[in-house]
Amino acid sequence: MTIHVAIILPFLMAFIISIINKKFTKIHIGWLALTVPIIVFIILARLIPIIASGNPYTHTYQWIPSLDINFTTYLDGLSMIFGLLISGIGSLVVLYSIFYLSSKESLQHFYCYLLLFMGAMLGVVFSDNLMVLYAFWELTSVSSFLLISFWHHRKASRAGAQKSMLITVTGGVSMLVGFIMLHMMTDSYSVHEIIHQIEHISEHELFIPAMILILLGAFTKSAQFPFHIWLPDAMEAPTPVSAYLHSATMVKAGIYLVARLSPIFGGEMLWFWIVTTVGLITLFWGSFNAVKQTDLKALLAFSTVSQLGLIMSLVGMGSVAYALDFEADTVIYTQATFAALFHLINHSTFKGALFMMVGIVDHEVGTRDIRRLGGLMSIMPLTFTVAVIGSLSMAGMPPFNGFLSKELFFAAVLHIKDLNLFSISSVGILFPVIAWIASVFTFIYCMIIIFKAFLGRPLIQKVERPVHEAPFPLLVAPFILCIMVISLFFFPNTLGKYILKPAMVSIYPNLAPAQKLTPEIHAWHGINTEILMTIAVILIGAILYRLLGKWMGIYRFYPPNWSLNALYVNVIFGSESLSNKVTNSYMTGLLRHYAFYIYSFFIFSVGVFFFYSGAFSFSTENNASIEWYEWILIGVMLLAAISILFVKSRITAVILNGVLGFGVTFFFVLFRAPDLALTQLVVESVTTVLFLLCFYYLPEWSTEKLSISTKISNSIISITVGALVVVISLAVLNFDKFERISKYFEDAYNLAGGANIVNTILGDFRGFDTMLEVVVLFIAGLGVYTLIKFKAKKGGTDFED
Repeated sequence: MTIHVAIILPFLMAFIISIINKKFTKIHIGWLALTVPIIVFIILARLIPIIASGNPYTHTYQWIPSLDINFTTYLDGLSMIFGLLISGIGSLVVLYSIFYLSSKESLQHFYCYLLLFMGAMLGVVFSDNLMVLYAFWELTSVSSFLLISFWHHRKASRAGAQKSMLITVTGGVSMLVGFIMLHMMTDSYSVHEIIHQIEHISEHELFIPAMILILLGAFTKSAQFPFHIWLPDAMEAPTPVSAYLHSATMVKAGIYLVARLSPIFGGEMLWFWIVTTVGLITLFWGSFNAVKQTDLKALLAFSTVSQLGLIMSLVGMGSVAYALDFEADTVIYTQATFAALFHLINHSTFKGALFMMVGIVDHEVGTRDIRRLGGLMSIMPLTFTVAVIGSLSMAGMPPFNGFLSKELFFAAVLHIKDLNLFSISSVGILFPVIAWIASVFTFIYCMIIIFKAFLGRPLIQKVERPVHEAPFPLLVAPFILCIMVISLFFFPNTLGKYILKPAMVSIYPNLAPAQKLTPEIHAWHGINTEILMTIAVILIGAILYRLLGKWMGIYRFYPPNWSLNALYVNVIFGSESLSNKVTNSYMTGLLRHYAFYIYSFFIFSVGVFFFYSGAFSFSTENNASIEWYEWILIGVMLLAAISILFVKSRITAVILNGVLGFGVTFFFVLFRAPDLALTQLVVESVTTVLFLLCFYYLPEWSTEKLSISTKISNSIISITVGALVVVISLAVLNFDKFERISKYFEDAYNLAGGANIVNTILGDFRGFDTMLEVVVLFIAGLGVYTLIKFKAKKGGTDFED
């Protein structure tokens, strides 16, 4: 119950803010929003001792039990880490945004979107049911779209939001198919029930396809190569959004999914190879591209891509513990996962501080362009302090938390190198080599942040506004994160005992009771390979930074037209161009063409079915005889239908059309169906009156001159459709390939408590359908109301855009 409240609370507050924002004018609306992440953080913090003692918290609300879809929350060590990050970093981001965003902004929309995203993220990490998890997963994509495009008057913001939406939602659909495959194999959507069935599904033919599809969803959400291209463009969002979504929450959702499903897929070596390889490529590619960026925020975006790749590769390496059945010292294998979780927390702290630092520079200086910055240390010493602490931690330097997790990373790749996993012995060396090269580039771009933006020759005389240190309230949040960066270096094992160890038990549930999963964290292990690699990173990184201008030309060897961004643009442009050509080929603006398409498809689809299924068969033996008055009524209707084709007055055509409708009403009376007769009578009367009212304002009916070929095609289509409808009507009478559903509805009173079958079908059996029809009518009504409200003035103009 408590966790359900934690998930629902952000949505509830978003709704409240949307209602009271106009009345809540004396106090900044952000203070109201701030209460939500603080309350959620307190709720989770109180549960830390329970979770640390090995007692997960779960609760289920029945939702759609017939489809095995229930709102089940599951709080264990892994979800606790993400819950604390979502609420803890969320509290600091909301606090930061109160002083960062202008009061002229649409703050109620900003905080509604932010809370919507917060609730969706909490739903992702606390949901045990895969379908519920997917619903929240896609809600994060929708809410992040709204946040990235918050400054929607900027073209770049709209484009960045569109790119992130397209890539992440496409991956989400892929993930959904993988979830459905898991359900087909296990008959369950519960993650923990599926884990218990792993021995029965690992050889299933859908196991590998499900794994690949789910990984596609995780990789797109966590900006892994080659899907990382959406993240740099998403930096068009306001800085608080970047600090929240792109350092601590949304981009970590894919990592959460991979870690959560590792007990299911980790025993498959393909899982290890895909996750580890993609992670290492992303690590290198992100760090390599970060160096060439001239915008501080773009630099942090690529650094985020790189750090996400580092964490993803560690999770992949940790899956070796499943594949090798724990044949040796388990800590060696699980240490990679431990390092991933530790760096996950560390990255959220130093990257959140760095994003806030860049926001402060942009807020106070008016630019993020490194080429226009320099010498800010003397003017903005507090902001410089944040930059130094965050950058050195990201570079893996002591005494900051990034150093500890980076050393664990080096240890993990060295251990993996020594495992007997490679058919070619030299392949294993690539793991530590790629890790080391990426670390060198990481060191270089961290030096760029410190030296080019804050040290060196002052360039701020080119800035039009006066530059000064940020106000104290704006510095509170980044300084809290900096304190955490330093504190975690000196007291890492407190975090390890109460937060990381329970999470390791969650990822390795079958090993947890018998084995030690988590190593002790120490800043100094003596002179070993890892410390030598760090020293080499500093030396080579410092040399390459000093010679930056000498080798930056290597980036020109990679033509922009060959980039993944260019591929994305070409695909989008090509798709739009092709769709326009196809659409213009059949959207002629003539109703008769559209009717021709519809009826042609009807004839083809239904006709082919009847031809191949042999469904057409009928007999007149049991039919009642047709009385003379019924023949008269048929003749009247037939005469009216044919006459419509030849009349020259619109009014006459409407009246004849009414004759057809009222004729059907008489037939309902003859067939003893008074309820249908009344319904038909009302509908026909209303439509006839509406036709007459509308046609009064239309120009005179002029005879349309059609070519002979058009008349022939129209005649063929009309006769064929009419004949096909008659054939269907006759075939229905004797169709016995399926059991009649009317037998089910005849028991309407016992099933639904309704004495009238028609009413019961509409209100109960087809309740959702009826509800959606009402919604459609409501939306149509809103459209009509909008057109009336914004209609052109007399003498007028076109409708407003």
